[in-house]
Amino acid sequence: MRTVLALATLAALSGAAGAHAFLQTAAPAAGENVHGAPAKIVLHFSEPLEPAFSGVTVTDASGHDEAAGAIAVSGTGMELPLKSLPPGRYRVTWHAVSVDTHRTEGKYNFLVLP
Repeated sequence: MRTVLALATLAALSGAAGAHAFLQTAAPAAGENVHGAPAKIVLHFSEPLEPAFSGVTVTDASGHDEAAGAIAVSGTGMELPLKSLPPGRYRVTWHAVSVDTHRTEGKYNFLVLP
């Protein structure tokens, strides 16, 4: 009986751990060198997102916000329109809350080349 209970508990915990919204793809990607300024940041996650609690920012090397509009969150995706970025290094900082309330977050850089 204890074995059955232990296995059921383990199965329940492993299912909950898989429910986090992990970043699957990003454009521009982490560490990417892009020729010309991207018009937007596009992030896709492993789970559907809760729009009210998920977000992304893009800042330049001085910490200035480079958003040109509001973030759009739909399904497993997030998009943020960007200002016309001059050449330089930019930081993407994101946080995602899956519809079952698990939070993940991360950050990465990309470089805009002339």
